[in-house]
Amino acid sequence: MTARLGVILLVHTAFDRAEQVARHWARAGCPVVIHVDRAVSRARYGAFARALADEARIVFSRRYRCEWGTWGLVAAAQTAAETLLSRFPDVGHVYLASGACLPLRPVEELIDYLAERPETDFIESATTAEVPWTVGGLHEERFTLAFPFAWKRHRRLFDAYVEAQRRIGRRREMPHGLVPHMGSQWWCLTRRTLATILEDPNRADYDRFFRSVWIPDESYFQTLARRHARRIESRSLTLSKFDYQGRPHIFYDDHLSLLRRSDCFVARKIWPGAERLYEAFLTDRAGAMTRAEPNPGKIDRLFAQAVERRTRGRRGLYMQSRFPAEGRENGVTAAPYSMVHGFAELFEDFEDWLARMTGARVHGHLFAPERAEFAEGATVIEGALTDAAALRDANPKAFLTNLIWNTRGARQCFQFGPRDNQRINWIIAKDPNAQIAAVTGAWAVPLFRSGRPAAEIRAEAARLQSVEAAHLKVLRSPWTAARIRIWSMAEIVESPMEPLQTVLSDMGAPHAGRLAEAPQLVDLEGFGRFLQDLKNQGMHPYLTGDFPVEPAAPRAAPRPPRKPYVVR
Repeated sequence: MTARLGVILLVHTAFDRAEQVARHWARAGCPVVIHVDRAVSRARYGAFARALADEARIVFSRRYRCEWGTWGLVAAAQTAAETLLSRFPDVGHVYLASGACLPLRPVEELIDYLAERPETDFIESATTAEVPWTVGGLHEERFTLAFPFAWKRHRRLFDAYVEAQRRIGRRREMPHGLVPHMGSQWWCLTRRTLATILEDPNRADYDRFFRSVWIPDESYFQTLARRHARRIESRSLTLSKFDYQGRPHIFYDDHLSLLRRSDCFVARKIWPGAERLYEAFLTDRAGAMTRAEPNPGKIDRLFAQAVERRTRGRRGLYMQSRFPAEGRENGVTAAPYSMVHGFAELFEDFEDWLARMTGARVHGHLFAPERAEFAEGATVIEGALTDAAALRDANPKAFLTNLIWNTRGARQCFQFGPRDNQRINWIIAKDPNAQIAAVTGAWAVPLFRSGRPAAEIRAEAARLQSVEAAHLKVLRSPWTAARIRIWSMAEIVESPMEPLQTVLSDMGAPHAGRLAEAPQLVDLEGFGRFLQDLKNQGMHPYLTGDFPVEPAAPRAAPRPPRKPYVVR
């Protein structure tokens, strides 16, 4: 005669669904013991019990308060197991589930599967050193310290008590003969193993110790099964997935095909409103039957992708889960872009030339104080980004990241200088997608071409140089991740072709190494005298590089060599 499968259901909410699942187990011939959280009102508990009174295979056990992370969950499982073993002596395996668990395959398949493995206990059980999934920083300490306070209700007391124990060096000893193990609380144990755990002569000592362990439902049976079981399969027959914060994934109607693919016997946690799931798995025997070995690994890749999307997201796309935390974004921006500093001040029609040579979308000064100077004079571009300076400056980082995200597929380039909003400096400097070409001291060219006397613009020149020096310090920081090229203005004026070719090459321009067309350098006649006048006013424009006060006199043209002649 095949031993029966007994089921323990831990229920605290969604009683209509718990009733539906309990009847499903019972119809398959499984005795069911239900534990209802003592936090549930007597009236609600009474109505639930009366609804199931017509089913002889369903009984209720003594109630305990079941707070997350506390002993009540273990006590509930112990009492329910004692009730099940005493009331139904022909039970061979006991399956622990919750009211939110849903059988995915016909119960007969599970019964047959266990009948073929009569001495095998299915319980996830790993030593603390080998457990990668614990969240919250407590591994061995959950055993060596005491936890009398509920983490959810008394968070401050919990943290303060843990810290106090750490300071005094408290270290509780495990009961003799026990090695702490951890794993999923959803297990399926043989009658022999479960009875041996419950009847262990040292159970009082074990219970006393585990009452003060944090989250004992993940360690009590997992530890004692290692002491008493003949053969352990360290895995759960229940499909349960958790996110990176340790919270269980909830399955909805649109997970139907995913759950079928897992071939698992039971899944948790099912949303109570998932009508399609309950209808499919509790009534569609033919559609659910697979006779395959449970293989949750089939869907692990999808869950890994979900966690990756949840925690990292797509590059350069911000969402609520990562937006508040600096550094948690998966890349600052979504695509490579260029920032050109100082070239537009030195070369005539530089933006048009750069657009022709690279095919990039070349903007003016996007962070200028008056407005965002979009390419071709546009006032609104993709994503409804406007040129309004007030909106941009409310969050310059969001402006930049939105610009790059909205214009994916076309490289963006913009001008920058010391007059622009400098709040964006560190964001761009730390962005691996950024490519920066900077000419230092080019801010002096517009001042020079304004025709205003040096005495009048000395203060403005000093301010611009100070701002640019701070920006250069950022660009040269060891924290910088952008690709950066820096030249002084004097270097560019002396030999402009090589830097221009470098800029084109860094932007991926075709044939950048064979520069056939170059922009016209602005007229700088008298620029050296202008810089000297600034020096005479007490302002030293060191970022421009060295310019002679007077242009060098042209060298005399060499005389043509005389023709050789023969003397006769």
